[in-house]
Amino acid sequence: MKLQVARIGKPHGIRGEVTVQVLTDAPGDRFVPGTEFIVEPATAGPLTVLSARWNKDILLLAFEELETRNEAETVRGAKLFIETEEIDEDDDEGWYEHELEGLDVRVGDAVVGKVTGLRTLPVQDLLVVTTTDGTEILIPFVEQIVPEVNVGEKFILVTPPPGLFEVNAEESSGAASSAKDAEGDAGTGERA
Repeated sequence: MKLQVARIGKPHGIRGEVTVQVLTDAPGDRFVPGTEFIVEPATAGPLTVLSARWNKDILLLAFEELETRNEAETVRGAKLFIETEEIDEDDDEGWYEHELEGLDVRVGDAVVGKVTGLRTLPVQDLLVVTTTDGTEILIPFVEQIVPEVNVGEKFILVTPPPGLFEVNAEESSGAASSAKDAEGDAGTGERA
């Protein structure tokens, strides 16, 4: 099974290093020199770790295949995967992003949208949900708001506090329009 462990961010320096968004609970085990990653899009990989180091709270990776900043820029946004058999199916502590994507979002019995992503943040994770009218909203992925995740039956149950959908829809679209104007990117979702 393919397991996503990181997403490549912006280049760092001039020698091909990149920042990565870590999507694993065990970065010390996943990003050791010599580790080869499956990459999406496939045209960007495979990539083999040359070195890994932390700069404050940011993981920096160098790959054997990338020697310059320009080469590093070509893989920006790529997803890094490993092949693994180590998944404990009975573990209820978290879900992988690919397990959540596509699940129906229900409030009571009504389907209000679909999960389209997961944003892992230091304080708490956010579910990215596209509502039935096409609006993207962010829902805190905490037990009080998301009391049930049923991967088998392909839905999550949400008990949003009043105004959650409206407030988060405004923030999400405001961030999107700010990005367009600029034009110039808890549990972590992985089970150990």
